[in-house]
This record gives sequence, structure tokens and C-alpha cells, in this order.
Amino acid sequence: MNLFEPPRPTISFTFDDGSTSNKGSYKFEEWNNLILNHLDDENIKAVFFIKGNGVVNKKGKYLLDSWNERGHKIANHTFSHPNFNRKNISALDFKKELLKTDSLINGYSNFKKLFRFPYLKEGTSKVKIDSIRHILNDCGYKNGYVTIDASDWYIDSRLNKRLKENPKADIETFKQFYLEHIFERSSYYETLSYKLNNRHISHTLLLHHNLAAALFLDDLIDMFKKKGWKVISADKAFNDPIFSNIPNYAGESLIWALAKDSKKYENELRYPAEDSRYEKSKMDKLGL
Repeated sequence: MNLFEPPRPTISFTFDDGSTSNKGSYKFEEWNNLILNHLDDENIKAVFFIKGNGVVNKKGKYLLDSWNERGHKIANHTFSHPNFNRKNISALDFKKELLKTDSLINGYSNFKKLFRFPYLKEGTSKVKIDSIRHILNDCGYKNGYVTIDASDWYIDSRLNKRLKENPKADIETFKQFYLEHIFERSSYYETLSYKLNNRHISHTLLLHHNLAAALFLDDLIDMFKKKGWKVISADKAFNDPIFSNIPNYAGESLIWALAKDSKKYENELRYPAEDSRYEKSKMDKLGL
């Protein structure tokens, strides 16, 4: 180890949801194992934020077991994936969602009390936001903040559509778009973060448990390394002091929220921070 290694951008990988569906020509067990193998090959441990209603059956148990046995942390992503910005979803609903999934995952050896909000939405009123934050704290949970957000889920949806139409379709252009999109968004949040913190933080990248990750994760990790980024395990990344911040603005990436709080970046902070609307025309133009 080089004790005098200069600071550089640092990234870790976190995954949301948890699907047990077959994708393209891949059985669920096959594409899930591809993701795990990519992580194993690089000796990287992720944090997997599980949506509870996807793991209540035999396949769901297999999914949880497979990630836990490979040493990845298992965390909470609600039971039914509601949007807490909706007015008809209350803080009491939040508690029920949190505890229902907690009961499904708290027996795993790599269970960790981190919680990630669906859609990165934490409520729109101060009363609701504060109530939810109190519930999290009372239940011993911490917010599993994202620092780098992207639209990998949208790329994956179009990839799956293409493979459904033509199982033998060439997906190289999808891969290149995926890599370029995630690196572009990572560079944006890293630049914004450095302006806010005057240092390279340990980033947590939000990816989804999907076919795109299964097919492209090895190339994604390799790309970050070739571009000079340090890749670490997500559990280590969450030890960065940046995650002790509790922004006044609730929602989106932690970096986006802190930038919003600073009132210095109003001209560059789009809302929603990430969404399919920003990538649709680009993908249309490429025929993806």
C-alpha cells in the first residue's frame, strides 16, 4: 500500500429493490449470479437495499441468501416501495413499511440498519419529514444516502424491451450508453461534492438490481478504475463523515440536498435530479 497515495475520487456500489424475474434469455438465478460474480471478482462488497414484497417467497429467500452468503450487507428499502412525497402516504405508513421489511431481513448475518427511501423521496412537509426522521432514529436506523444518482433503471427498461423484441439483439451500444451515462453523472456529483466539501468523499452510487447491472457491472468497475477512481466496499464508504449530515432539504442525492441547502447552486440544480426525461431523446437518437 502506498502511504503517500494522493487523494482521488472514490466510489462504492449500492443496489436497490431486488427482482426475481427472468430477464431476456437469462433465468433469475443466472443474472443475479452474474452481478455477484462481478463483485466477487473485484473483491467488492455492496449494500443491497431490499424491497420487502419481492422477497416473501422461495425465490426471494434465495435472493437474500445469495447476497448475504457472499458477504454483502442487507438493508431496508420499504415493503411496497411507496413515494413518501405523496400526500396520502403518512409517517405512520412509513413506520409500517419500515418494520414490515425489517421483520423479513433482520435475521440475516449481514443485516445492517440502513434505510433508503424509494425514489429518494422523503416527504414534502416539515412535519412529515421530521416525523419520519424521528421514526428512523427511534428504530435504530440511519439513512442509507445516495451521493451519486443516475437513471440506470431507465436504460435497463429499454434494454429489456429490446431483448424481448429480439433476444439476439446487439447490446454493445446499450453498454456504451450505460457506462457513459453513469460516469457523466458520477463526475457531476463528484465535482459538486468537491465544491461543497473541499475534498474527495467516499461516494455511494445507486444502481438497481437488474439485467443491465448483470451484463455491464464488470465493465463499469473497470471503467472507474481506468479513469483513476478508487473503488471500495459500500460498508466502508458509509463511514465517511459526509453521511453524518442531515440536510434541511429532504430528498434526492445527499450531495444534491446539501447543495440545495447552500443556496449557491440554484442555477444548476435541476429537479427531479435524475429522470428518464433527460435520457429519452439521447437514447431515441441512438436507436436504443
